[in-house]
Amino acid sequence: MLTVFGAVAATTMVVAYALEGRGAHWIAVFGGGCLATALYGALSGAWVFVALEAIWAAIAFRRFQQTTNVNPA
Repeated sequence: MLTVFGAVAATTMVVAYALEGRGAHWIAVFGGGCLATALYGALSGAWVFVALEAIWAAIAFRRFQQTTNVNPA
């Protein structure tokens, strides 16, 4: 079951990354996928993987925030 969770999480990341150009919400989905893969890494004991995925999630959510909070001047 853990392997299925990891596969779904990784697939979510790849699909969301491919669709980022279609809307900012896909950036948030990518960040969620990163968090899910970080959880998968934690459950499987791969702590370096957890750290890397957490960093990717932070970057994605920061990009999402910057994309959605653009002030037209």
